Amino acid sequence: MPAKDQYPKVYLYRRIVYAKIFIDNHFAEKIDLDNIADEAFFSKFHFIRLFNHIYKKTPHQYLSFTRIEKAKQLLASGMPAAQACYAVGFESVSSFSGLFKRMTGQTPSAYRLQQRQKLAAVTKAPLNFIPNCFAEKNGWVDVIGSKKPEASV
Repeated sequence: MPAKDQYPKVYLYRRIVYAKIFIDNHFAEKIDLDNIADEAFFSKFHFIRLFNHIYKKTPHQYLSFTRIEKAKQLLASGMPAAQACYAVGFESVSSFSGLFKRMTGQTPSAYRLQQRQKLAAVTKAPLNFIPNCFAEKNGWVDVIGSKKPEASV
């Protein structure tokens, strides 16, 4: 029997999903590929192949993606970039900023500013951010198609 047929596929997938959940739960900690592969009970190289096959990202790419997504949430809540960097598990502000810009097209500070401006705009005119189909369904659009300013959400 070939080695790949030793275990049912569901067992292998379960171990990969467990490793993904490990990343999701421990992204802010100092973890590396060896830690993650050990959690899934795979050799490092076999683990990379399986993870990439299932999630279309290497474990390192997924860890970086997860950290950046969490950093985006923290920045949007008003946290300074350096503080967000360390909160999501990066050890260097410059490497965090470089990766953040490559993945989002903006520096962390610019992203934070954009999110604050967006929040201010939503607070000032919330109906501008509601889809017209939803506004029409709830009677928030007048006859000519503009949203009624007195409507409340």
